[in-house]
Amino acid sequence: MKINELNKLLTKSTLLNNRIKFYEKKKLIEKVPFDLNEINGHLKKSEHDLKFVSDNLKLEYFDWCITGCYYATYQIALALIRAKKFYSKNHDATLCILAREYYSSGITKEDIELINMFFLNYQDLLFYVSSKERREEASYGTKSNFDREEVEKLRAKTAQFIDKAKIILKNTLDEINKKP
Repeated sequence: MKINELNKLLTKSTLLNNRIKFYEKKKLIEKVPFDLNEINGHLKKSEHDLKFVSDNLKLEYFDWCITGCYYATYQIALALIRAKKFYSKNHDATLCILAREYYSSGITKEDIELINMFFLNYQDLLFYVSSKERREEASYGTKSNFDREEVEKLRAKTAQFIDKAKIILKNTLDEINKKP
């Protein structure tokens, strides 16, 4: 999803709801029963992926660190939408549900843009890393495409988002537990 498209969806709820209906018709978004085990599974996977990033920072596998940040962010996004009884098979669809269900209640535009950056660029990033790595192996041997500072900033932003999402999840689950 392009940033200008995301901005339109964030400011025009009719567009956002129409996009979600489109994804529902395509069976890319489904309403599902509440399942705390699924939510906790996504949360644990997110934390696991973030630990993977920290471990790989030490090993200087910076391309894998960026991939790990993506998956950590995606897993926590899936936990958030599961708490609202949604399941998604598509990154843009997940982003739309996050925007509708959480945008005004804790997740900022910058958080949504961070998620969108991963969804928008992840396939391109994988292709770039893979093709550049092959060329470098053939020519000079492998070397990192990203520097430590860039990856550490991204890891810190990812960790902040996960921490914020945990608070939002806790509040959401507390609300659910209060209902009779």
